[in-house]
Parts: sequence; C-alpha cells; structure tokens
Amino acid sequence: MQKDLTEGPILSRLLLFSLPMTAANILQQCYNLADTMIVGRFIGEDALASVGSAYTLMVFITSILLGLSLGSSALVANYFGAGKREKMHTTIASSFILIFLLSLIITIISLLSIDWIIRALNTPYELEEMLKEYLFWIFLGLIGVFLTNYFSCLLRSVGDSVTPLVMLAISAVMNIFLDLYFIINLGWGIAGAAIATIISQYFTGFGLMILTLVKNKNLIPSFLEIAKWRKELRRVLSYSLLTSAQQSVMNFGILMIQGLVNSFGVSVMAAFAAGVKIDSFAYLPTQDFGNAYSFFISQNSGKGMRERIMRGTRSAILISTLFSLFISFLVNLTAPWLIGIFFSSPSDEILSIGISYLRVEGTFYALIGILFLFYGYFRADGRPSVSLVLTIISLGLRVLLAYAFSPLFGYMAIWAAIPIGWAVADLAALIFYKRNLRKMKENKSFDN
Repeated sequence: MQKDLTEGPILSRLLLFSLPMTAANILQQCYNLADTMIVGRFIGEDALASVGSAYTLMVFITSILLGLSLGSSALVANYFGAGKREKMHTTIASSFILIFLLSLIITIISLLSIDWIIRALNTPYELEEMLKEYLFWIFLGLIGVFLTNYFSCLLRSVGDSVTPLVMLAISAVMNIFLDLYFIINLGWGIAGAAIATIISQYFTGFGLMILTLVKNKNLIPSFLEIAKWRKELRRVLSYSLLTSAQQSVMNFGILMIQGLVNSFGVSVMAAFAAGVKIDSFAYLPTQDFGNAYSFFISQNSGKGMRERIMRGTRSAILISTLFSLFISFLVNLTAPWLIGIFFSSPSDEILSIGISYLRVEGTFYALIGILFLFYGYFRADGRPSVSLVLTIISLGLRVLLAYAFSPLFGYMAIWAAIPIGWAVADLAALIFYKRNLRKMKENKSFDN
C-alpha cells in the first residue's frame, strides 16, 4: 500500500512507515544470523570465523548496491511527492538499467578476485579454503541482492514498507530451513549455508519484482518512458553514485577493521564475528528509522514543505536517541548471554573478548543513531556529498585510530575507535545542518 508522507501526523506516520522497514531488515539480517549460529554450532569455530570474515565483505558489497538503490529511490520519492509522474517513471527506468549493469560487473569482478580478496583480508592459512568455498557461492547471489534492495527501496519511496516485509519474512524462514537441511541432513558444510542464503535472496528479489509489476502498475514506465532512460541518467548518477560511495566507504572502513581484527587470531575473529552480528540487530532500527526519515524528507521536499520537515527532524532525533539509549542498556546488561548464543561451548577467551566489544561499542549507540538521521537528511535534501563527507570523517578516524593504537593497546583500541569516530562525525554533521538551516531560512524553500 502506497502512502503519502506529506500529510497527517508526523510522528505516527514516521513510526508506522519505519516499523515494517525495521522488521523487514531484521529478517534480512536473519540470513546471515542463521548462517552464523548454525555454522558455529554444527561445523565449528573455524567455520564461524570464516563466515564472519565473509559477512563483513558482503556487507561492503551489498552496501554498494543498497547505496545505488537508496540514492535513486530518494529521487523517485521526490518526484512522487511533487506529482511529476513522467520524471518518476523515467528515473525508475534509468536507475534499474544502471544498477543492474553495475551489479553484473561487480559479480564478475568478485568471482575473478576471490584469491586476492582472501589474501587482502589477512585470512589465516587454515581458513583460506573454507572461506574461498563460501565466497564463491555467495558472489553468485549478488544479482538477487540487487533485486531485493532495488525493489524494496522503490516500494518504500512511495510509502509501501509492508510488501518488502512480507517477502523477507517468507524468505527468512526459508533460509533457516534450508540451512538446517543442507548442513545437517546433506552434510554440505559451509557451502550449504551459502547456497541456502542465495536461494532465499533470489526468491525475495524476484518475488518483489513480480509484486511490483502486478500490484503497483503506476510505478511501471511505458515503453516510451523506458526509451528515454538516458534523459534522467545524469541526475540518477549524481544521487546514486554519491549515496553508494557513502554506504560503501562506511563499510569499506569496517572491512579494513576486519583485516586488522584477523591479525589478532581466530579467537578475536570469532568474537568480533558474533559482536558485529549483535550490532547489526542493535542499531538496525535506528538505521531504518533514518532511511524512513529520508523518504519523509524527500516527499515533503518535493512539495516544498519546509516547516513540516523541521518538525519531523525534531521528532526523529528525539525518538532515535531514546530508543538507542534503551538498546544500549539492554546490550550492556545481557552481553555475556548475547555472545554465548553463537557458540555451543564458547571458550573463556572468546567470551571475554566478545563482551568487551559489546560493552565498549554498545554504550554509544545513540551516536550512530543520530548519524543515520543526518545521512538520511542530506541524501534526501539533494546533498548526498555531505553524507559522504560525514562517512569519511567517521570511518577514516576509526581506521586511523585503530591502526595507530592497536599495536600498543591490542584489540581494545579497535573497539574504542568506533564511538570516537561516530562522535566526531556527529559534531561535523551538526555544523553542516545549522549552516543548511540558515540557507533554508534565507531562501524560504528547499531546492527541487
């Protein structure tokens, strides 16, 4: 069901729109969570460490495709809010062709570069073959990742966050059952986990595409509009590539951290793999709330509703901060149990490392929650370059501090660098936001 976010109570609209997005992405995270838990319990710690390294890499690659989809969908939402149907259709055609071709190129490059990737990640020798087998299958599923992210973002841009939720719920359950069947019954090992994941991804991607074609005919361009796809290509590129750069730079920094983590051995790798999964769930709601807020900004910007946007911004910051503080409390309280669920019998060393990670980073989730809002704000306001700058500040500082101080303080320096990067980026974002606010007051409207 499509929703106009330019009307009605702001807070309830934002929450009702964002909740299905959060639920959908939690289910999407279940793909890798199921792999991690089942692999850790039924194959072993070496396999868990391999899946953990692959997860960080896949988050990076997926972020490129997600960024492209988020960027183009912000433009679609703007045209939808403004009622510019022809421009919206041409943008949809242009973005689909562009992102599909880029997904194909990324798939080919990834498959050809597996050996180099494994070496670049500082993978311990004993894990190389296992990781190579897992990555081969996962890379074959990248087109499914593209379809899932593209059509999820497209539907959300016009206010439909329920349809992606339904499809991802079905595929998450499918993934868990396939994981158990392939690993336990067929004995396919780590390859079984990867195959289960890509089957579920393709099911979701093609399912969303079919539902869009059948139930959302107002989003389908005519042949004439498809033929004009190059007309909007320049603007789609400006939105999509900068947003993709912002998303991928953010996760490339995490990938560099993964390489540093790997240098500390299998125990730190396994603990970090579990901690990152918990992070993914802990601040996922604030990340999705930031994306929902971005679509809200885009639609209202299309109508030039500046005062409504300002009220929405105040409400969004309050909700994100309160929720993040609550999650920080829960994560600190339950850290030993959260790490323990990923292992049948975790060693004291892994448990200690994992708990230290969660208690250092988990205390400061409010900082990343606010940063997600700023990312969404500048992307929707037609300034994705600012989001990119903020990401470079956050991740650049994190990587710099981690590599500079981990030789002196060990892995604890890696953990501490993360919230420091968030805090500095938030401060920079506030400066950009206040400067932007002054310009809006002078111009009395948003640029369209």
